[in-house]
Amino acid sequence: MTETMKRWQLRSFGLMNLELAEVPVPAPGAHELLVRVSAVSLNYRDKLVVEGQLLPDRPAMPFTPVSDMAGEVVATGHGVSRFRTGDRVTGNFWTQWIDGEPPQEMSRHGLSLGGPLPGVLAEYVLLHEDIAVAAPASLTDEETSTLPVAALTAWFALIETGKLKAGDTVLVQGTGGVALFGLQIACAFGARAIITSRSAEKLERAKAFGAWGVIDTSTTPQWSGAALDLTDGRGVDHVLELIGGDNIGQSATALASGGRIAQIGFMKGSEIVLSAVPMMLKRAIIQGITVGHRRAFEDLIRAIDEHSLKPAIDKTYRFGDTPAAFDHLERGPFGKIVISIRE
Repeated sequence: MTETMKRWQLRSFGLMNLELAEVPVPAPGAHELLVRVSAVSLNYRDKLVVEGQLLPDRPAMPFTPVSDMAGEVVATGHGVSRFRTGDRVTGNFWTQWIDGEPPQEMSRHGLSLGGPLPGVLAEYVLLHEDIAVAAPASLTDEETSTLPVAALTAWFALIETGKLKAGDTVLVQGTGGVALFGLQIACAFGARAIITSRSAEKLERAKAFGAWGVIDTSTTPQWSGAALDLTDGRGVDHVLELIGGDNIGQSATALASGGRIAQIGFMKGSEIVLSAVPMMLKRAIIQGITVGHRRAFEDLIRAIDEHSLKPAIDKTYRFGDTPAAFDHLERGPFGKIVISIRE
C-alpha cells in the first residue's frame, strides 16, 4: 500500500481556499479501521462548513471537509471485532450516537464527521469501528456514499420518529437528496408522496421515482392549497420541511389532523415563522430532525436491500474536479452529487 495519499483540505474557510494536498496515509489505532475511500457525496451542510457558516468553533486547520463516504477496509487496528479487511463500509454522521436517545453532550457540541471532526474528502480515512456501517449489498460504492446524511435523515423523519404507515400521505419539498430519498421511502412503505419544486422539468423526473402528486411552486407559490386539493381537503400526514423561514406556515396549513412536520432544512432561513392557531387546531407535531443514530442507519440499509431502493445521482465528478462538484451543489442538483475517488 502506498505511504502517501491525496486529500482536499482548507487552510482557511472559503471554497477558493480548498486545496489538494499530499499527506501520509494514517495508521489505524486501537478499534480503528483504515478505509480506502471509493466515493464521497456532497450535502448542503458541506457547503456551509466550507464557507465557515455552520461551525460555532473554528476546527484545527488544515481541515478536510465532507461527511459522507463509502469504501473498503484495508487495515484494522488492535481490538477491532466488528469488521475485517475487505469489508465495504460507510460511516455514521454522528460519531457519539449509536442508538436510543442522543448523548446529552451532543446537543451542545456534537462530534460529527466533516465538522467539527475531520471529514472524508480523501483517498484514505480512519473510522472508529463503532461508527462504521456495512454497505448495502445491492448498491455500488458511489450509490452507498449518498446514504449517511440524506437517506438517513429521510428515514429517521418518516420511519424512526414518524412511524409511517401504509396509506399515509407524505409531502416532500424540493428535489434534493433528502426529498428524493423521502419520496422513495414513502412509496416503499405504501404511502402516497407529493413533491414540490419550482422546476417543472424536475417534477416530471420525480414522477419516475414514484411521486403520486406534484406541485409546481413557481406557478403555485401558495402551495398548501394545492396540497389540500390533492388530498380532497384532508391534508397530509407528514411534511419534510426542507426550506424553513415562513415556508413552515404553509406546511402547517397543509397538514391533516394530527399530522407531523419534520423540521430538517433552512434554505430560506433558520428562523421559522408560523401561526400557533393551525398547529393547535390540528394537534400538529413539529419534530426537529438531525440525521440519526447508527442502529437506524443499519435498519435503513436492510430496507434498501429489501426494497431495491436506488439513490438519485445527478452527476459523478472526478476527485480532481471537486471544486466543480461544489459549484453544482450550489446550483441545486436533482438528488445527489458524487465524487469518485478512484480515478
